[in-house]
Amino acid sequence: MAKALSKIKHVCIVGAGSIGSLYAGHLGSIVDVSILTRRAEHAEQLNQSGLHVSGKTQGHVQVKASTDPRDLGEPDLVIIATKTIDVESSIRKLKGYFSNAFIMLAQNGLGCESLVQKYGAWPIFSAVTFMAGTRHSDTHVEYELDTATWLGPWNESNATEQDACVVADLLNKAGLIAEAYSDLRPMQWSKLIFNATVNSVSAVTGVPFDDCYIDRSDVTSLGHLVYGMMKEGRSVAAACGIIINKDPWEMAVQAASQYQKTAGDGRVPSMLADVRMQQKTEVDWITGAIVRAAKESGVHVPCNESMYRLVKALERSWENEK
Repeated sequence: MAKALSKIKHVCIVGAGSIGSLYAGHLGSIVDVSILTRRAEHAEQLNQSGLHVSGKTQGHVQVKASTDPRDLGEPDLVIIATKTIDVESSIRKLKGYFSNAFIMLAQNGLGCESLVQKYGAWPIFSAVTFMAGTRHSDTHVEYELDTATWLGPWNESNATEQDACVVADLLNKAGLIAEAYSDLRPMQWSKLIFNATVNSVSAVTGVPFDDCYIDRSDVTSLGHLVYGMMKEGRSVAAACGIIINKDPWEMAVQAASQYQKTAGDGRVPSMLADVRMQQKTEVDWITGAIVRAAKESGVHVPCNESMYRLVKALERSWENEK
């Protein structure tokens, strides 16, 4: 019989970037929080100074941090908040540990759950989050966009909707916004299509996300490309039998308005940030996921294919320079 998640007293965050820090900084006000870091100096700073949250909420919490899971006790819930490209290396460090924990994945794109399953029999929640923040230092994160985390049981694990509701309740009590669902795929695909478009367009053009992404007033307007990519994504989702939760174009219109208020010069999507630092992007998991699904479903997606190839070409160009 599958175990049930009744009460959460200890949460371990894996990956303390902006999203992981937001989870840790809020959850630390109501439960014990530990953080598995990649760098020893990051763990040391967190242990000495705690974690400060500013912006939409204000707070300061004490956490226990280490690069070694053996130092962090036995959590009830583990939140993997790394980028998709770092999920496997992170979960590999947890092999043999935290056997009684549930795991929640909060990545962009599709496919990380199967990576986790390779290293342990943890019950798994899939999650997508729309909240955003800026990590100013190892110990300070600014909460900028207070929007929801959606989560639900991964259909190939023994987590249940009731378990997901326990996690959502905890996040809401901590001052975040969360909603639990029995089937997360409609929400995953809504965000996947949004991300595949906004991230790849920003990576190739170098233009931060703002209202130019929804402008279709002229033949040269960027909004035509954005709309076209999202239309292709909707077609792929339909071919896969997914009825998306929310129209990605409407999400773009809403987000552009919110970002304009909070970040006057536009928000830098994660892929654009990676390109600026010549780091490997998440494009294989995001735009690549749509291209692969389109091929399997027999759907023609020329805009998504072109942007996928251009981002991959950018990545190859850095390798050639080294």
